[in-house]
Amino acid sequence: MPPVLRRLDDFRWEIPVSYKQGMRVPGVIFADRKLMETIREDQSLEQVANVAFLPGIVGASLAMPDVHWGYGFPVGGVAATDVQDGGVISPGGVGFDINCGVRLLRSDLTEEDVRPHLRQLVAALFHNVPSGVGSSGRLRLKPQEMNEVMTQGARWAVKKGFGVPEDLEATEEGGCIRGADPSAVGPRPRQRGAPQLGTLGSGNHFLEVQVVDEVFDADAARAMGIHARGQVTVLVHCGSRGFGHQVCEDSLRVMNTATQRHGIQVPDRQLACVPVRSPEGESYLQAMWGAANFAFANRQCIAHWIRESFSQVFQRSWEEMGLSQVYDVCHNVAKIEEYVVDGKRRRLCVHRKGATRAFPPGHPELPTRYREVGQPVLIPGDMGRYSYLAVGTQAAMELSFGSTCHGAGRTQSRTSAKRLLKGHDIQQELEARGIIVMAQGWASLAEEASIAYKDVADVVDVAQGAGISRKVARMRPLGVVKG
Repeated sequence: MPPVLRRLDDFRWEIPVSYKQGMRVPGVIFADRKLMETIREDQSLEQVANVAFLPGIVGASLAMPDVHWGYGFPVGGVAATDVQDGGVISPGGVGFDINCGVRLLRSDLTEEDVRPHLRQLVAALFHNVPSGVGSSGRLRLKPQEMNEVMTQGARWAVKKGFGVPEDLEATEEGGCIRGADPSAVGPRPRQRGAPQLGTLGSGNHFLEVQVVDEVFDADAARAMGIHARGQVTVLVHCGSRGFGHQVCEDSLRVMNTATQRHGIQVPDRQLACVPVRSPEGESYLQAMWGAANFAFANRQCIAHWIRESFSQVFQRSWEEMGLSQVYDVCHNVAKIEEYVVDGKRRRLCVHRKGATRAFPPGHPELPTRYREVGQPVLIPGDMGRYSYLAVGTQAAMELSFGSTCHGAGRTQSRTSAKRLLKGHDIQQELEARGIIVMAQGWASLAEEASIAYKDVADVVDVAQGAGISRKVARMRPLGVVKG
């Protein structure tokens, strides 16, 4: 039976601890009535309840408004465990695509400037940024370089000439999570990752040329370099490729036996976990953070080739076009952070799987340029509608461990989407709406079509209504590159 939900307010629902014997905390889902109807259609609510079994979990097992079924944790799941009170780390709370994330570039170009060159620009981006299943990039990392990428992240890429130091200032964690240890990573992830730095990949990963079509908060937008409707931006969504996937696979093999060895019982084997303060827990964190740094470097290299592509097409330097970075955030990661829980400041392992960090104005980890407005939050939608730029809030620190939604959230599986769209020329349909798309094949377009996703506007409105992030601007796609 699906859990009986108690409505807390217009934007939050609770799964009580009495739903399942063994739940340590309640489940809390951020949703309105409309979204809850969709959420009830899969097993994500059951997964929210299962996550509440994790040793050391505090507050609640949380689900963002874009929640849907995933591996162990639902996608859109957030959970914090107390490191000093037996709290655990679970790879299912991070996911296979470690540090899948989003990077936004702004420009001084307008839609009027870009539209006449749009097809040429999308072709240049498609050519310069390798994409698709198993795609190899323009770089081949040597073993020592792989170690450097794991420990330096985007800083390595900037040192190699792929970008500028200002990019690092506008990246979560400065583009490098400290604590990664290459010795925790085996040979197979290295083999898979060595040829893939600077590649987009496949699935829901994309590169989009967009135009700002609505500004909701002019002051916050201005702080991020967004000045008016009609301004062109570029959004990149990708992660750690085969490197991160293999790190997760290797870690799960260890976790599956270590969970029992530590005497931990969970209702789903996909929630395999170990104490953060255990040899297996520390090893996973060190390897996972190495994969996260690979992803930061990956998006850094891609951003460099985006700038090169614009320069090729417009015959101007990227600096002249104002193609600077707004921000880069990850939404598949676990990090050690401090929060006040039950009146006490605690050191927590915060799992964000399909959820974005959303720190408020004044937070010490924010770059100076965003200290007054809050952390930029990037929320991509589907390739046929729009994406959002938002900011973090103080309420997020109190309600969701500094977290908000990460995207639209699937409503159809990839197989179902392809079945529903059989016979449709998706590329032509999008082009009729003024959106130029280039992809490796029809299947990759069908799997990620609008029909497969919730309307991201509904998701963002719930996040704003609940107070865990605030809308700044909306962008719609002009050109899309898919794997």
